[in-house]
Amino acid sequence: MRALKSAKNIVVALISNFANIILGIVIQSIFLKTLGEEYLGLNTLLTSILSMLSIAELGLSSAIIYNLYKPIANKDEEKIKSLMRFYKQCYTIIIIVMLVIGIVISLFLKQIVGETTQIQNLYLLYFLFLADIIFSYIIAYKRSIIYANQKEYIINIIHLIYLLVMNGLQIAFLYITKNYMVFLIIKLSCRILENILISVIADKMYPFIKEKNVVELEKETKNSIIKNIKALFFHKIAGFIVSSTDTILISVFFEGLITVAYYSNYNLVLSALTTILNQFLLSATASIGDLLTENNKENNYQVYKKLNFLNFVIFIIGSTGMICVIEPFITIFFGEQYILGKFILISLIIKFFIQGMRRPLMAFKEAAGIFYVDRFMPILESIINLIASIILLKICGLAGVFLGTAVSSLLLLLYSYPKYVYRPLFNKNWKDYYKEFAKYIIYAIIIIAITMFINDMIKIENVFIQGVIGAIIAICIPMLIIFVVSGRTKEFEYYVDIIKNIVFKKRRSN
Repeated sequence: MRALKSAKNIVVALISNFANIILGIVIQSIFLKTLGEEYLGLNTLLTSILSMLSIAELGLSSAIIYNLYKPIANKDEEKIKSLMRFYKQCYTIIIIVMLVIGIVISLFLKQIVGETTQIQNLYLLYFLFLADIIFSYIIAYKRSIIYANQKEYIINIIHLIYLLVMNGLQIAFLYITKNYMVFLIIKLSCRILENILISVIADKMYPFIKEKNVVELEKETKNSIIKNIKALFFHKIAGFIVSSTDTILISVFFEGLITVAYYSNYNLVLSALTTILNQFLLSATASIGDLLTENNKENNYQVYKKLNFLNFVIFIIGSTGMICVIEPFITIFFGEQYILGKFILISLIIKFFIQGMRRPLMAFKEAAGIFYVDRFMPILESIINLIASIILLKICGLAGVFLGTAVSSLLLLLYSYPKYVYRPLFNKNWKDYYKEFAKYIIYAIIIIAITMFINDMIKIENVFIQGVIGAIIAICIPMLIIFVVSGRTKEFEYYVDIIKNIVFKKRRSN
């Protein structure tokens, strides 16, 4: 049942994310052609700046889902009702805090954006963006009960409808009006409608959450939640700094919105790829939470090893895909003039792969509710990220911004996760973790080097054919090497058996 729910969540999430990627590419290409580089740079910059507002959320959604696992498993409706009312009260406060933070940020908007020649009604555009962010948190607590019940696929179906409607309208109105304000108004309107739909569905699925006779949440549970929220506050601050400062540093230290626009095209592909690849583990988080309630450390470890191997395969193919396909992709959809240097691309791939390798332990960490003991580590990570990025951008230029982020990510991989997650949940020695990590890094370097070498040997004038061949190389070469090196491991055989069962089951049913 657990595996079935995870599989259903993954399949629907992948369909939704693929649609998001395709529509996102189309939108960005049309956006660039109709509104120009400065507006594209502004859109990317505002997205990064306003992600700061997620700090106000304090990681409450993670705390909600973690605390709902047990009462859902026990079918304790009274406890669920008490938790949901408490979270509703918390989110009301959070929305007010977000609004205040958003207004404060607006005071420094012109300094952050810098000189522009095309942007009009900057503050109105900013507050439309702000309204969209705030509305994304309204009824967020109702989303959480659906996630905790391992029915994420329902939210993803609704989100897919939201994407199709919103992007369809945005594409049409970009061509008709060439107006960024209309673009944002459509986004805000569709966001509101999506939230209303999710709220109605949550009420129908769990009608008891609408009941008025709700018992006050006991003090002990409240204190535990507040303790985790305080810890998650540090994680949120660090998450913003690590994920958003790349764009802000590019805007400040390089040529403002124009350079941000160049980076935006690469970031679009990276973000889309990361979202799809992460989905394999994100959809399994609720199932991991269910698994951890069994308190079997050896079983936990075996599941982790399988997830870690799958994660490596996914992110190594994602990395080789970036190497082989991104330049033809940028040329086709945005123009050859938007291609960045090879060293910049390699630095982006290093950042992408290192951050991707954090996902398995991150999934276990969130499912286990490990928020408090490592609360100061993200702050240290963010400090290292800022310092390393500024130093390296002085040495390496634009590539240094991304290498600095990669350096800071190693802090969690090499210290925080083995100490606070790997050892407590699996009862294993740190040495085992470092050996496994070193093995995967060496493995990755070899695969990427061989794939890059083979891809560079094949040069074709037709950019579309070059991209297709690059995609074939990016998948086939890594899979061939993985088959030769890891074909006899338990993890590889486990996934081969799953594929066989699916194939033979389909044949029997036919």
